[in-house]
Amino acid sequence: MHSQNILAEKFGLSQFRPGQKEIITSVLSGKDVMAVLPTGGGKSLCYQYPAVERQQLVVVVSPLIALMQDQVRGLRARGIPAGALYAKQTLEEKRQIFSDIKNGGAYVLYLSPERVQKEGFQTWILNQKVALFAVDEAHCVSQWGHDFREEYSLLSCLKKLRPDVPTLALTASATPLVLDDIAKQLKLNDPERRVHGFYRANLYFQVEKCEENEKYSYLHAALKKFSHGRVLVYCGTRKTTEEVAGRIARDFAKVGFYHAGLGVESRTAIQKSYANGELRILVATNAFGMGIDQADVRLVTHYNMPANLDALSQEMGRAGRDGADSTCLLLYSGKDKGLQSFFIQNSEASTEIKALRWRNLDTLVNYAEGGECRHAEILTYYRDAQRLKRCGHCDSCAPASERRVLASRTIIEKTSKLVVKAKSKLRKKLKMEDDTLTREQKVIYDQLKKWRLEKANELDVPAFVIFGDKTLRQLAIRQPATLTDLNGIYGIGPEKLERFASDVLREISSCL
Repeated sequence: MHSQNILAEKFGLSQFRPGQKEIITSVLSGKDVMAVLPTGGGKSLCYQYPAVERQQLVVVVSPLIALMQDQVRGLRARGIPAGALYAKQTLEEKRQIFSDIKNGGAYVLYLSPERVQKEGFQTWILNQKVALFAVDEAHCVSQWGHDFREEYSLLSCLKKLRPDVPTLALTASATPLVLDDIAKQLKLNDPERRVHGFYRANLYFQVEKCEENEKYSYLHAALKKFSHGRVLVYCGTRKTTEEVAGRIARDFAKVGFYHAGLGVESRTAIQKSYANGELRILVATNAFGMGIDQADVRLVTHYNMPANLDALSQEMGRAGRDGADSTCLLLYSGKDKGLQSFFIQNSEASTEIKALRWRNLDTLVNYAEGGECRHAEILTYYRDAQRLKRCGHCDSCAPASERRVLASRTIIEKTSKLVVKAKSKLRKKLKMEDDTLTREQKVIYDQLKKWRLEKANELDVPAFVIFGDKTLRQLAIRQPATLTDLNGIYGIGPEKLERFASDVLREISSCL
């Protein structure tokens, strides 16, 4: 059957999404592939299609039973044989799966990483005709990833058992460092890297730096603006999740909350209520999300900044999966960095892992405080095959857009005394960094921004990886002339001092 016929007749699609065809072509030619497709990018087709094309078994390793079950239901509804192996099944259900596979032809088998380690499975897989091994949520393999899982670390056994079968490692977000580790941990053979689809033209990216007491004013305004479709609000702690949900419920209907502190039955019921529309607005910690596939999420708001850019990107990607206009709003305050710092400090991770988490946090803070095109920076950060200079639909490119959320003045007035007090404290803390730049300082600031963009293009990295806007402001204000003068400036550590000090001093000197 021709590829276009398979796509239309078996999957109901008229064309491939960005990157899908290249990924599928590579695995069908027997190559190992590491694919990074953001949330909503169509990862599942990349391993389901080969089963139909080759009329053989494809084994998919997935971390969530609910996700496996959803995928199996969807495939069977399209007439594609599929099944999932998990603990609560009856013996008869398991026997039926193996019987169906024995009949030959296309079959997509889902199982957990733990089941791959079972002796029975390992003996059985040696004698099967297998078109592909797919490892979903592959960032869980890497200790450098944002969601490392111990049970994933043993999946290299797939290559040992069947070196003849290509492996497809799939994730929604992974930096080059994480991809290196995935290849190493899974023992992949000279894998191709395919990074596609991070650009979503229907998403408006907005970051608002605000005081903690102003956050609800933005959230309230956003909820009024997006009165139709589903909404996700991510919070940093269980306590904040419940508090914010309670406050929203006083002003809006069909509100729920979700976090890991709830029982399994409660979490399952909430997830179903959100999926079937009984809940429209869901406030949640990062415990909610993996495998979630609701097409009409019109708004994703981060009430608290997450731990890193990978998490932010993955959670923002849950907006607008139907292609309709949607907004991704990050509400960022100084307390957010403090909360994530607390989590890192109290982690039992190794010193090396903690150091990486600190760097990741600094990267996200620089992104939040940056002034360049949000979409362009994300594409460069992940080394997406597609690049942009300006997207035209983020708070940097289109600050006056109708899609931008503005704070609700009514809510601000209710807490005006608290806000004024908070602002006063913040000004004292930031001192000169919040002051208006003089004409001379503005010239230096603009020159440094121009240099930063040129350097970022030269190194093929996002501008915020070099320096955040706050660093450039301090440089413009303090006007350092020597290496010693650079000490103590925000965002300039030993590594950046060594790499960029001479450039920075030269640019400043040229303006004086």
